[in-house]
Amino acid sequence: MINRRTVLAAAGVAAAAGALGTGVARGDATIGVDPDVDYGAWEGWGTSLAWWANVFGDRDDFADLFFTTKTVTYNGVALPGLGMNIARYNLGASSWNAIGNARMVASPNIPRFKQIEGFWQDWNNEDPTSSAWNWNADAKQRAMLVKATERGAMSELFANSPMWWMCNNHNPSGAADASVTNLQSWNHRQHAHHLAVTARRARDQWGVNFRTVDPFNEPSSNYWHANGTQEGCKIDATTQRSVLAHMRAELNRQGLSGTRISASDETSYDLARTTWNGFDSTTKGLVNQVNVHGYQGTGGRRDLLFNDVRAAGKVLWNSEHGDGTGSGLQTARCLLLDFRWLHPTAWCYWQVMDTTAGWGAIRYDGSTLRSGAVETKYYVLAQFTRHIRPGMRILDTGSDLAVAAYDSGARRLVIVAANTGTAQTLTFDLSGFTQVTGGTNGAVPRWSTETASSGDRYTQREGAALSGKTLRVPFAEGQVQTFQIDGVVR
Repeated sequence: MINRRTVLAAAGVAAAAGALGTGVARGDATIGVDPDVDYGAWEGWGTSLAWWANVFGDRDDFADLFFTTKTVTYNGVALPGLGMNIARYNLGASSWNAIGNARMVASPNIPRFKQIEGFWQDWNNEDPTSSAWNWNADAKQRAMLVKATERGAMSELFANSPMWWMCNNHNPSGAADASVTNLQSWNHRQHAHHLAVTARRARDQWGVNFRTVDPFNEPSSNYWHANGTQEGCKIDATTQRSVLAHMRAELNRQGLSGTRISASDETSYDLARTTWNGFDSTTKGLVNQVNVHGYQGTGGRRDLLFNDVRAAGKVLWNSEHGDGTGSGLQTARCLLLDFRWLHPTAWCYWQVMDTTAGWGAIRYDGSTLRSGAVETKYYVLAQFTRHIRPGMRILDTGSDLAVAAYDSGARRLVIVAANTGTAQTLTFDLSGFTQVTGGTNGAVPRWSTETASSGDRYTQREGAALSGKTLRVPFAEGQVQTFQIDGVVR
C-alpha cells in the first residue's frame, strides 16, 4: 500500500499545474470569506483503524490522543488530542483455519500486523451463532473501535477484501493478474452477508452503530496482486453493482434498514467519478454516501466529482488521505484543495500511526511494534481537527490557502491557513459579515505550526488583531496558522 500510494501521491504533485492549480502562494495575498456561500455542516474528522489499531488497539492513551481534545502525555511530552470523531473499522479477510482441504493463501510479502482476521471463517454455515463464525477474532482493532465510540466517535465499516475463501485464488491480497476481479461470482451475496452480520453484531454486542457500510476499498484499481503487502481485491464496476444490491438486502435482513451504504472508496478523484457515472440509476439509488480517497495529491478534478455527487443529492466524504511528507505541509495543501474544490463534509486520514517515516502522525516500528516519534504532521492535523468542529458551517474563501468555518451559536469564525510558498503576509477580508469584533481591542487568538525542522508545534501565540473587518498576519514559509475570531455575525 505504501509503495504504490507513494507513486500515486508523487504523480499527483507532478500534475499540480493542471486546471485547478497547486495552492502554492506567490506574493502577499488577500483572502475574502464569503458568508453567503455555505458548503454545509461539517461532519468531522477521522481515521481508519487497521492496521495501527491491530497493534495498539488496547491503549487508552492513543484512544485519547486521536478521539478526544484532551492534553495527553505521550513519551513524556504533552500532546493536544486531535479530537477525531470518525472511526473507520476494517472488516478483515484473513483466517488460518482449514475448510476441508482449503486454506488461505497468503502473500509472501504481507506482514502479520496487516493481516486482519475476519469473523466468517467457514463457508459451510451462514448462521453467525454457529462455530463457522469466530467472534473472538480481531480483538485489538475491535477494542479501539469501542474506545472511539465511548469517546463519542461515529463509525464506518469497510472491507479491503472479501474473506479469503470468497476469493478466486483464496488469496486476500489479490489475483495473480491484478487486473482480474478476484471475488468469486457465487460469493457476491456472501460478502455482503459478512458485512451486514458484523454490523448487526456490533450493534447488539459491542455498542457500536455503524453509520455507513462500504463493501469496497479502491476496487477498480489494478494493483491488488497476489504478492502484495496488504489485503486488497480488484472488483470491477459490474460486480460492484451486484454486491451493492446484495448489501442493501442483507442489511435489511439484519434489521439494519437505517444503516446507510457508502461506496466505492476509489483511489482518486477522477477514478471515483468514472465509477460513479458508470452506475445505473438503480445502483446510485442504493448509495447514500460517495467515498473517495485522495491519492491524486494536488492533481485530479475534485470540482467535477463534487458537481456530480451534489447533482445526485449524495453525501461526499474524503474517506482516506495519506502522504509521505512528515512535515504535514503536503497534507495541509491537499486538505485546503479539498475544501476549495471537493467540498466534502468529512475528511479522514488513512493511518494516524504508520511504520514508514512521514506517512503517519506517529511512527511505530514494524518489526518490534513499538511506538515512536511524533511527526510534525500531527501538529498540522491539530490545526484543522481541533478547531473546525462538527456542526460548523464551511464558508467559501475563494482560495487554496485557507478554509473558513463558522459557529453561529458561538458567533465564532475559524480560519485555518497554510503558507505553501515563501514568507508573505495574508490579509483576511471579513467585510461580508454584518459584525466582526474579535476579543478585547480586536484580539484574535491564533495557533501556529511551522513545518520546517524546528519552530512552533501547535503553539498558541498572541499579537494578531483585527483592524475593522480585516485581519492581516505574516506567515513564515511553510507555516500553518489557525485564527479564532469571536463576535462574528453573518
